[in-house]
Amino acid sequence: QVQVVESGGGLVQPGGSLSLSCAASGIRFSIATMGWYRQAPGKERELVASITSGGSTNYADSVKGRFTISRDNSKNTVSLQMNSLKAEDTAAYYCKARVPFGPSYWGQGTQVTVSS
Repeated sequence: QVQVVESGGGLVQPGGSLSLSCAASGIRFSIATMGWYRQAPGKERELVASITSGGSTNYADSVKGRFTISRDNSKNTVSLQMNSLKAEDTAAYYCKARVPFGPSYWGQGTQVTVSS
């Protein structure tokens, strides 16, 4: 059974930092492309950052230079370090795991709220 579980959300002040973590089990994590997405109220879910099995990364323009995605294949985890957070970063953040030629698996999401 595949499980994707996010953790690390919370409330942070503008300009602050937060780190999200995602643990995936039941898949061949080392070959999976992992991604972080977010969805704010009334908006569509959007890609924040992704990382391939080879370590290539991709970021949304809105987070470039502020967010960093990384993976640890020994622990089957992917992390998102978020710095210089802004109010517009407030959203539910979701982790997605996708193996080549296979389905995508989503976590339940973790809320990030940036507010003073």
